[in-house]
Amino acid sequence: MVAKPVGWTLNGTTFNSFLIYDDATTAKRPGLVMVPNWYGVNDTAVKKAEMIAGKDYVILLTDMYGTGIRPTSDAQAKTAVAPLYHDRQLMRARIGKAFEQLKAAAADAPIDSSRLAAIGFCFGGAAVLDLARSGSDVKAVVAFHGDLSTDDPALAANIKARVLAMNGADDAFTMPQVPAFTESMKRSPADWQFVEIGHVVHCFTETEATAKTGNCRYDAKAAARSYTMMRDWLTESFASN
Repeated sequence: MVAKPVGWTLNGTTFNSFLIYDDATTAKRPGLVMVPNWYGVNDTAVKKAEMIAGKDYVILLTDMYGTGIRPTSDAQAKTAVAPLYHDRQLMRARIGKAFEQLKAAAADAPIDSSRLAAIGFCFGGAAVLDLARSGSDVKAVVAFHGDLSTDDPALAANIKARVLAMNGADDAFTMPQVPAFTESMKRSPADWQFVEIGHVVHCFTETEATAKTGNCRYDAKAAARSYTMMRDWLTESFASN
């Protein structure tokens, strides 16, 4: 696996991301923008991206915060995400720029430009859902235990991507958002699916969430199940017109 630094600037802010893939083969494969949880780009996120990429995908592990903002505590992460939740247009601009960078990376990396998608975890789920709501031509987005909120439910009418959102049925944070999310998606022309995973809370794919109690806990079975659903969803999406 290689993790090549990729940087870009948007509105005066410089972002430092990684392009991650297996370079043992030159075969072209789907490209995925991946937005990690609110801790952003760190060693744990790189390892997760490497695991997901395998031999199947090229992943652009995306910095949504900018140079120098690398949270190491929940308090710092809460501060880092606040500007993006308060200004969803800013979030959409940043994730849209990342998607453009994924397209540009196809010039040097083994990316099949006809098969591009985005995946996100927790805060990253909110980011990729906003990419879809922006009307992007991304083929599919997949949100794992993602924040389902939006500043404008009517934006769902813009969605062209196939949307898969998977959340824990016992997630005290995201479950209250479900009715508004599904109602907006019903008014969307998109092919979409919402999955509640039973007896699971928030953070279910985050291996570092080792607490035995509380609303942020890793669940190996749910994680494996969600990755299988992701791969099936992406395969379907790339096969459709």
